Amino acid sequence: MSIHKIPFPIEDSWYKRLKEEFEKPYFKNIIHFLDTEKEKGKTIFPEESKIFNAFNSTPFNQVKTVILGQDPYHGAGQAMGLSFSVPRGIRIPPSLRNIYKELNRSTDFKIPDHGDLSPWTTEGVFLLNTILTVEAGKPGSHATIGWEIFTDRVIEILSDQKDGLVFLLWGNHARSKKNLINPEKHFILESRHPSPLAGKGFYGNNHFADSNEYLRKSGKKAVNWELERSDSIL
Repeated sequence: MSIHKIPFPIEDSWYKRLKEEFEKPYFKNIIHFLDTEKEKGKTIFPEESKIFNAFNSTPFNQVKTVILGQDPYHGAGQAMGLSFSVPRGIRIPPSLRNIYKELNRSTDFKIPDHGDLSPWTTEGVFLLNTILTVEAGKPGSHATIGWEIFTDRVIEILSDQKDGLVFLLWGNHARSKKNLINPEKHFILESRHPSPLAGKGFYGNNHFADSNEYLRKSGKKAVNWELERSDSIL
């Protein structure tokens, strides 16, 4: 992992594919905006070292499944740079509780007492938020600073340079990224968002079982969704 010419650490295989983006005006504007907000005394989540946590946790060549979130949690101690995930010791958010319920229904997943999804990243699950920062207490506050230009490019690179990925698109925001993905090369699964506010359309979508079936048929190891052990399942 290297810092390179940007203020956040990012894993080398991702840097090689994204370095041109870091030189573009929109990305420099993102950095300027974040620096200015910090100078004003505003608190930004996640902390700098975790802004690219998804990239650092799952190198490009290891990505098998992509779960798109929107922006980071905006409460103290919640955001960790991985979509839907919160550190151990933090209350499990409602959306993640519903994700756990669907996992339990479809895969006999054992529901843990924490919301840390880090073990999934070592299984090739890329937990990407489309907006990578947020001001404390203000959800969506960084939605217009340019992050989605960057993460749209990330999705395009994954689609173009890899084959046989699974993309899990939950809710209208994630589903709006479908046009960036080549459906002839990848498996795209869509449903309502797991948030209780989105109704009951998430429960029963069978995405976790279906994605593993696709991976197995493609000759890849299925994702071990269990969070209390790190060994992979075949």
